[in-house]
Amino acid sequence: MNAREEILNRVRGALGDVVQPDSAVDVPIPWVYGRPTAMPDILERFVEMTVDYKAVVRRVPAAGVPAAVAEMLVAAGVGSAVLPVGLDEAWCAAIAAAGITVHRDEPPLSNKELNAIDAVVTASAVSIAETGTIVLDHADNQGRRALTLVPDTHLVVVRADQVVSDVPEAVGRLAAAVTGGSPLTWISGGSATSDIELIRVEGVHGPRTLLVVLAE
Repeated sequence: MNAREEILNRVRGALGDVVQPDSAVDVPIPWVYGRPTAMPDILERFVEMTVDYKAVVRRVPAAGVPAAVAEMLVAAGVGSAVLPVGLDEAWCAAIAAAGITVHRDEPPLSNKELNAIDAVVTASAVSIAETGTIVLDHADNQGRRALTLVPDTHLVVVRADQVVSDVPEAVGRLAAAVTGGSPLTWISGGSATSDIELIRVEGVHGPRTLLVVLAE
């Protein structure tokens, strides 16, 4: 008997008592996909994890979103911003009233034009408390992917009811977007990477600055 035959015989012996060929049925796991992970305060966890990624987070009541958006952009030194065509008009008006030059992506701006704009402002699809991740499904109020990847600052508005506990729960909420063929962008803090010497470089793969308004 050679080594190969010996290994296969051991495998056959180990499987001798298996009567169910489907491993998922043979070894049931007490887990319901998409079930929320229990945590004391889901919004507090989301804020904690998002700030840990060096994002700036501001919690406001829903009615205070327009003012908060404008104030955070001004505080960040933003002089111009591109706004998706489906963005809330109250937010757009507040941004313009703050003296920030507003650009609309209609017709679509070129990458060169986007690169000359300081920031982008979007809504969001779902956010994950456990990882501090914000997911965009690029609906009209979020715009196409280039808008959220080229400008150096991204301000995103997250509604409290969009915050879920963990990744499986988030994936469940995104099912319609996935089956509909929408692209997804997962954002965990500002863009950053490091080389083999662990030298951190920000802004390589997207905006280096992430500002978040959490509307409660």
